[in-house]
Amino acid sequence: MDTLIVYCHPYEKSFNHAILTKVTVALTNQKRNYQIIDLYNEGFNPIYDQEELRLFHEGGTHDPLVKKYLALIQTASTVIFITPLWWNSIPAMLKGFIDKVMKEGEGLSHTVSSTGIHGKLNNVKHTYVLTTSTSPKFYLRFFAGNAIKKVFINQTLRQLGMRGRHWLHFGKITNSSYARRKQYLDKIEGYRFK
Repeated sequence: MDTLIVYCHPYEKSFNHAILTKVTVALTNQKRNYQIIDLYNEGFNPIYDQEELRLFHEGGTHDPLVKKYLALIQTASTVIFITPLWWNSIPAMLKGFIDKVMKEGEGLSHTVSSTGIHGKLNNVKHTYVLTTSTSPKFYLRFFAGNAIKKVFINQTLRQLGMRGRHWLHFGKITNSSYARRKQYLDKIEGYRFK
């Protein structure tokens, strides 16, 4: 598979869904093969139970979606995350996706040694994180700790071995005009994903 989209929003009429639509148009126009993981629509359970946590340390799972999602991410050369930022970070659903799907072990997403985490998702050559928030980007970066860039993109995704990481953000969504939203969506539709 060429491109995997990980979509994390529960509402079909959200701006995030409009972004998802434009991303798929862009990929189709570029004649790219893609698949969508729609975490909410597919009923992904981001919560560990005792058995899932026990199996984690063996690289296992009893959740069929975890197996499916890990197999998809292991075969993608490009991964595109589409998510809102809630309380200055990714939603619990996406955090649960990372927690449960990224399994430790040979042939999985990463290994852990005395020197740290060693990512195994080197197949992912380009990673895009498309976010929205009520806060402007400068506020997220300079006053709210820049968790999305510092932790999720530059640490978590890097530790998993995902390369070519890019962040595209649409801030101040609540008070944005129709014209500004359309301009951003047009930009996404014309964006050249690698």
